[in-house]
Amino acid sequence: MPTLTNAPPRVDRFLAVRATSEQLAAPLSAEDQTVQSMPDASPTKWHLAHTTWFFETFVLRPHAPGYRAFDPAYEYLFNSYYEAVGPRHPRPQRGLVTRPGVAEVAAYRRHVTEAMAELLERNTADCAPLVELGLHHEQQHQELILMDAKHMLSCNPLRPPYDPAPPPAAPTAATGEWRAQPGGLVEIGHDIGHGGAGFAFDNEGPRHKVWLEPFAIASRPVSNGDYLRFIEDGGYRRPEFWLSAGWECVNSRGWDAPLYWEQKDGQWHVFTLNGLGPMRADDPVCHISGYEAAAYAKWTGKRLPREAEWESAAGSLDGKGAVWEWTASPYVAYPGYREPPGAIGEYNGKFMANQMVLRGGCTATPKDHIRTTYRNFFPPDARWMFGGLRLAEDLR
Repeated sequence: MPTLTNAPPRVDRFLAVRATSEQLAAPLSAEDQTVQSMPDASPTKWHLAHTTWFFETFVLRPHAPGYRAFDPAYEYLFNSYYEAVGPRHPRPQRGLVTRPGVAEVAAYRRHVTEAMAELLERNTADCAPLVELGLHHEQQHQELILMDAKHMLSCNPLRPPYDPAPPPAAPTAATGEWRAQPGGLVEIGHDIGHGGAGFAFDNEGPRHKVWLEPFAIASRPVSNGDYLRFIEDGGYRRPEFWLSAGWECVNSRGWDAPLYWEQKDGQWHVFTLNGLGPMRADDPVCHISGYEAAAYAKWTGKRLPREAEWESAAGSLDGKGAVWEWTASPYVAYPGYREPPGAIGEYNGKFMANQMVLRGGCTATPKDHIRTTYRNFFPPDARWMFGGLRLAEDLR
């Protein structure tokens, strides 16, 4: 179970989070919201329904006397991976669920949001941790809405923008500096169950001690311009930089640049949420896999930071929150970690295999959802999330 204060969640905060999801979906047509562009992505409509299912299943049904489910069939359609709850529609086939439509999903959201608001008005404290988890769960799906919509729109030959407004001016890349760290015995993780302030997912704790050798970490994430030099030096054609599985991806999937990069009139262009435009050298490189991040680091003669190094140095880092930053750490349990009981225990723990940790947040992450201890995780070949990197090196 997540950690949080004992106060029941406020109705206004609950309604604000729910409204944000709907605002993110608003630029997308009904057709846009139904498409599933690949098995790992989900339709926008599904995200809106699944986050609603979460509150209905884990909060309203057990804690709101007299609550009536909107449609019993939704328990099967919009369950994601909770085996303890029951069977579910296969993930790769979510795009085939053309009905219920966008209007029906909107009605479902209104039904559950109104029931939740009534429950919270009663200041029910016994379900406060579940409500808080549900809000952060919905914020995770807000980021997924943008990730998945971007991939879906990129598959359209017209390259339609999610938001046609011009992007903000490119940030000025800081001089490539290094932040020396003394290492030694440090503590990382959230102090779950022992008075740690604020929300944290169960996989962010317990807080524990880690020994670090002296190291240095880059002051900023790697930029597009930095990464372009790797491409121009034949980085995607030189196996000496790649892990074996990464080299297999390069050859079997035809990788020659980050996802969403393409050549146009002899120049690199990048598809963003604002549409296709010229590559901006000072922007952090984004949409690279863990394999590409590791290959780039090896090309520079450096390495990826371990997640304990990243967290211990976070206070001295520039550019946090621009892109999720790949680390060299596998996603495994911290010492003393125990999954919460019941179906909620399936939220994080059962995915602790064949994944790597990313840190820091990205431009699509809600700002009040980012924290230093946050552990994101993806398979090392995944590229559709907003993933970049920051370099590290040993000091001996």
